[in-house]
Amino acid sequence: MKRLITLALLVTLHGSVFSQADIFIAKPYLQIGREPSPGSLELMWQVPEKEAGWEVELKTSPTEKWIKTGAPQWVAIAPDGLNARRVYHARLTGLMPGTLFNYRVSRAGKIVFTAEGHAPRSEGQAYRWVVNGDIGAATTDAKLLAKQCYLSHPDLILIPGDIIYENGRLSEYDTKFWPIYNADQVSDEGAPLMRSIPYVGAPGNHDVDNRSLDQYPDGLSYFYLWRQPLNGPSGKEGDAFVPAMVATEEHRKAFLQAAGEAYPSAVNYSFNYGNAHVLVVDSDPYVNWTDSSLRNWVAKDLAGAQDAAWRFVIFHHPGFSSAREHYEQQQMRLLSPLFEAGKVDVVFNGHVHNYQRSFPMHFTPDKQGTLLVGGKDSKTIRGRVVNGRWTLDHHFDGKTNTKPDGIIYIVTGSGGQELYNPEQNNDPDSWQKYTDKFISELHSLTVIDIDGKNFTLRQVSPEGKELDSIKITK
Repeated sequence: MKRLITLALLVTLHGSVFSQADIFIAKPYLQIGREPSPGSLELMWQVPEKEAGWEVELKTSPTEKWIKTGAPQWVAIAPDGLNARRVYHARLTGLMPGTLFNYRVSRAGKIVFTAEGHAPRSEGQAYRWVVNGDIGAATTDAKLLAKQCYLSHPDLILIPGDIIYENGRLSEYDTKFWPIYNADQVSDEGAPLMRSIPYVGAPGNHDVDNRSLDQYPDGLSYFYLWRQPLNGPSGKEGDAFVPAMVATEEHRKAFLQAAGEAYPSAVNYSFNYGNAHVLVVDSDPYVNWTDSSLRNWVAKDLAGAQDAAWRFVIFHHPGFSSAREHYEQQQMRLLSPLFEAGKVDVVFNGHVHNYQRSFPMHFTPDKQGTLLVGGKDSKTIRGRVVNGRWTLDHHFDGKTNTKPDGIIYIVTGSGGQELYNPEQNNDPDSWQKYTDKFISELHSLTVIDIDGKNFTLRQVSPEGKELDSIKITK
């Protein structure tokens, strides 16, 4: 009888083998890694223990043998003893672009997890992305959108900020993120996405804005839960994009040991996927985007990406939004001339909890705008009002005319958190002139298909209904 009970504790769901006693805090999940390529990914997982012999094996096709990866590396995270764990990572190499592969994770010589992964697409292959912002609220629609994302069969998933609510804490990831986006089965509660499909995260205000480790010792976890490129500008506290932490020496030391090389540069980076170049930047109000070194980095990055067929930018706070909520946070308008010089095609944002699509547009800011300062201390930077001149392409319709003159700005922050300004949904007189589409009564996500010089965008509801669509051709 004991043997039958033991066997009953082992179950297989969607390619994953695990114990009901569950040794994982966060089951294995895929990342694009520090050095993204079509033939590699990184695997991460989190466990509550100290010592154990961990191994990862990889099989790139059904006829191949299992091959061990390099020895997994780990970092200990124990902020004030809260949610203490080890975060492991291992590099998966030798993948065949655009194909499925299998991997398995062993502990002390016993297989404890297996899954099927999606290798990144190469330059000549078609691919599908899902872009879905403000997702970490664990609401009913956030969970339904996770299911819809799974049913969309994407190759890559991008989050334009507010990965987790409310304060970027480990404890919040444990309850509101991993159970939904790395669930063991497809249901209305979530889906087994992250174990098979890499996610990319851009920092939002709920991820990195609160810099008080004395208030939340397990905060700022963005810096050690994501394996993404570190090719952005380096910096130190007090620089243009690094606000000072509020932390005792003990809290500071624990955080720096856990974050390692990721702090503070992990908030700005870029990578290539397929025939596209993607630039990710931190748009939080504390960032001074009038700083010449930051602006030069953006310009240089985009100038070096002109061989890419498509160029996209992802950040949290939209520069162009018609929503009444957060309308004054226009600081990212300052970068529009740099994006235009770099021939950016589409900019994806979150922060505003609805969906908006602009007309293709050119924008010239009036100088540096007006900085907004407030808060209890009257010193907290809340954003920047940036007026200017825009030119709109009203001929582009995304159906018969598919060659836009200008950048299209997409707000896709309707990933599950409370919707903003539903009263504006059917009131186009309340929209700004640059807004072509505005959906604020439904949560939704963005599905992108790219095949050579053809780009298709579809906005999809939790039930799979198409709410908007456009095509761009080159």
